[in-house]
Amino acid sequence: DKGMGLHFDLTVPFARYVVENANELDFPFKRYQIQKVWRGERPQDGRFREFTQADIDVVGNGELPFHFEVDLPLVMAEALNNLPIPPVRVLVNNRKVVQGVCESLGVTDVEAALRGLDKIDKIGPEGVAAELAQSGIHGDQASVLLQMAQIRTSDSSEVRSRLADLGVGGELLEEGLRELSELLDTANKRMPGAVVADLKIARGLDYYTGSVYESEIEGHEDLGSICSGGRYDSLAKDGKRTYPGVGLSIGVSRLVSRMISAPMVQASRKVPTAVVVAVIAEEQRERSEQIAAVLRSRGISTDVAPSAAKFGKQIKFADKRCIPFVWFPGDEGTADTVKDIRSGDQVDADPHTWVLPEADAVPTIEKVTD
Repeated sequence: DKGMGLHFDLTVPFARYVVENANELDFPFKRYQIQKVWRGERPQDGRFREFTQADIDVVGNGELPFHFEVDLPLVMAEALNNLPIPPVRVLVNNRKVVQGVCESLGVTDVEAALRGLDKIDKIGPEGVAAELAQSGIHGDQASVLLQMAQIRTSDSSEVRSRLADLGVGGELLEEGLRELSELLDTANKRMPGAVVADLKIARGLDYYTGSVYESEIEGHEDLGSICSGGRYDSLAKDGKRTYPGVGLSIGVSRLVSRMISAPMVQASRKVPTAVVVAVIAEEQRERSEQIAAVLRSRGISTDVAPSAAKFGKQIKFADKRCIPFVWFPGDEGTADTVKDIRSGDQVDADPHTWVLPEADAVPTIEKVTD
């Protein structure tokens, strides 16, 4: 009796794929994947039980150079900031920093500390302090962890100085700081302002081992992270070898739902259809269907009016859906005409040769401006 479930994410199935096909893959192996996943969420704004994720990952055989932990968040930052939405910041931390601070403080239940810090935006510092206390982390230990969680800057030297002010140190912390500093310094050269260190980020999943990432849309921080991920060293292994990787995932459904509801964007029309062929009379509908078939065969998205109503109503049918053109079949011996209902221009046309303006071929998405 096997316990089975739907995809929780795309990273774990990817790790299984790598292990099962390692002999056929060339490493470092890069992939992107867009697919539905499922969670036991309570449906609310930005949270769904069924939703779409878009992942990028790179995985190595036995080792994976650190520079991939720098490259991948910058790929996502560039992709997200090319969308017609407000600026997106990628927030970064390093598990070794948090673990190093815990080690310096003598905190033994590091996973409890990580889980607690990961909830700080949801339950606040007091709620996190209460959870830490339940795990035996209290007093100065909890105080330092909460002060660490307040550090947020794109300046690597500021991260170092503020941690030094907390009186923490150690080899693991220093290793994490070196990696975090390299990530920040490189990001500031390539994409100034796009990547920010936020030391409260821990990522609740315990397979992360190095850099961890979240992201936020400027002015829409209440939505939470739209792109998250991190470095994982031991998720994929077959007993002999390990396949360390780093990856990030965009919550496509969460992002698109806010783009529509805000609204951040608007579509040039409600449907893909570019042309509606009018119907002169029901007994002549076949003529309209033939015209539509020719237009479709040429790659022009076409619909036929649902009824032989007055032409004014058929034009309203198109206008309501923002369909730009209405095609009028000609009477016996007369040419067809096509009307641009935006400008009112109407010209003779042949379905075999008429050229749809390139700008109207497919709907466009435009950024909403104030």
